[in-house]
Amino acid sequence: MAPRLDFSDWWAKDTRKGTPVVVKMENPNYSVVEIEGPDSAFRPEERTRGRKNAKQVTWVLLLKAHRAVGCLTWLATVFWSLLGSIKKRLSFTHPLGSERLGRDRWLFSAIKLFLALSLLILAFETVAYLRGCHYFENHIPTSTLEIQSLLHLVYVGWLGFRADYIAPLIKSLSKFCIVLFLIQSVDRLILCLGCFWIKYKKIKPRFDEEPYDAEGCGYVYPMVLVQIPMCNEREVYEQSISAVCQLDWPKDRILVQVLDDSNDESIQQLIKAEVAKWSQKGVNIIYRHRLVRTGYKAGNLKSAMSCDYVEAYEFVAIFDADFQPNPDFLKLTVPHFKDNPELGLVQARWTFVNKDENLLTRLQNINLCFHFEVEQQVSGVFLNFFGFNGTAGVWRIKALEESGGWLERTTVEDMDIAVRAHLHGWKFIYLNDVKVLCEVPESYEAYKKQQHRWHSGPMQLFRLCLGSILTSKIAIWKKANLILLFFLLRKLILPFYSFTLFCIILPLTMFVPEAELPVWVICYIPVFMSFLNLLPSPKSFPFIVPYLLFENTMSVTKFNAMVSGLFQLGSSYEWVVTKKAGRSSESDLLSITEKETLDKKSQLLRGVSDSELLELNQLEEQKQKKPVKKTNKIFHKELALAFLLLTAAVRSLLAAQGVHFYFLLFQGVTFLLVGLDLIGEQMS
Repeated sequence: MAPRLDFSDWWAKDTRKGTPVVVKMENPNYSVVEIEGPDSAFRPEERTRGRKNAKQVTWVLLLKAHRAVGCLTWLATVFWSLLGSIKKRLSFTHPLGSERLGRDRWLFSAIKLFLALSLLILAFETVAYLRGCHYFENHIPTSTLEIQSLLHLVYVGWLGFRADYIAPLIKSLSKFCIVLFLIQSVDRLILCLGCFWIKYKKIKPRFDEEPYDAEGCGYVYPMVLVQIPMCNEREVYEQSISAVCQLDWPKDRILVQVLDDSNDESIQQLIKAEVAKWSQKGVNIIYRHRLVRTGYKAGNLKSAMSCDYVEAYEFVAIFDADFQPNPDFLKLTVPHFKDNPELGLVQARWTFVNKDENLLTRLQNINLCFHFEVEQQVSGVFLNFFGFNGTAGVWRIKALEESGGWLERTTVEDMDIAVRAHLHGWKFIYLNDVKVLCEVPESYEAYKKQQHRWHSGPMQLFRLCLGSILTSKIAIWKKANLILLFFLLRKLILPFYSFTLFCIILPLTMFVPEAELPVWVICYIPVFMSFLNLLPSPKSFPFIVPYLLFENTMSVTKFNAMVSGLFQLGSSYEWVVTKKAGRSSESDLLSITEKETLDKKSQLLRGVSDSELLELNQLEEQKQKKPVKKTNKIFHKELALAFLLLTAAVRSLLAAQGVHFYFLLFQGVTFLLVGLDLIGEQMS
């Protein structure tokens, strides 16, 4: 319909001469129009001819141009800042600050080969495209009359070879990885449904309110041994020993072992002084130091359990050096063993004091929250089995002894003892509501070394215990759960398909469009799986995109570790103590420590000799001694994959593949940031 005119507000000089008439219109969406004559406004053909004012169109175009310029300016600023950070990192990184590849050079060489081939193909296809060969993508000439030059001939040969030989191989491998991806996604979904069921039914382990009687009228408190294994833990030894010594348990029913494997004499002296301080306060605590440091943590625990006095104890609680249990920890865990002779392990949950320190710690918190809230809880409720986390747990000493004790054959001694105890029929309980404070690595270097150990060790263990699993007397479905789910699906298949599918196959399909991956594989399902992973930590939902990209980035480390452990490569036996920052959740911890230090000084200075005073001053100097600052490193495999993905992104841009281009671009930038160690703690 034509707009209705308001004739009460019109004006004209001379309607008889056909001069233009200005008309005010009620509908603001229509602009001013010219009417050629007094009766032209009433002509149907003229009423429907309204055209927009040129000024309005110009302003709209200017507004859109302004928005486009603003967007481009923002992108240019981000890109320029990224280049500045890269230049600064490259200029300030020491030549020795790069990652040492060692025996893992095979993966780096393979990635470099893929990168070189991608660059070569991209350059060749770009030249062919500029010479007009792009139409061969949809029509490969079969007649020599259609071949215009030697370049055309080579390009046609490449297209035929690509379609006949390369594409079928990539399709087969991609289908295999997609099937594995879907199986793992179903497993993840089932775990989440099991967690929802536990929440809905409010299922959790319980015990009697007053299981023990300290006065001897009922079941007396059992004897508990508490172990704190540590190695050069200057930053955290004090707060962990302090937290353990404040556990609420009868003094005569508990013994604390500080198992110090430090090779730094200054740290040894500091730990000895801390043990002596708590011993003077009446805590039953001893200090142990091995002269021969073999077997890493497993060797340390094995040596401590060989002491004669251990026979008097029924349970052993283990805490790593950065863990700070609450005073009621033992009263919330040990009572579960009462009237439950088949129970061998009670595992508590970890919480992280530095989870909001930087982006890296936030992303780790997402993974670990899902691990404890979903994986451990569901396995504990429905299977009575899960992997021991190595700390914040209480073992029945009889279960440890019957399972063979601590062994030094792998770098995952906690998983090793858990599997052997499960094969001997012992049951496990996981307590999701009992939480112990600890730290997550704040630097990417420390986190990468930790993940390498966590993913190479299970493959070592799988090779060693496969025969024992098959010949054990446990039920067949328990054997299937151990082999198919616990080891193969969650420890081998997950890092294999995530690296192969998203870091190798996806960029290669950009150069072989016949094998292109569907959008639901690279977008919809990964986003849905990331959404499930974030459910236990709802405050982390704003980080869903960084989490998805970072998990794909970590797949190169996990894949490398998995292969190293499976084929017994040198790096699979590497053990590096995870660097700690020594953070505490107590805001006034520093003031309390300073007060205790002043009280201690005032007590010790009374009547001490000159030699004792000199020793005290030396201890204080060692305590205040700052460790040597390290620099951020450059990680070669991540950088090589960054350039591979960015090269594939350029190829997808030429082919106008929207979703693939954006995924490859952002994933490539993520690899670049991680490869330059721009995520996590930044060293000065």
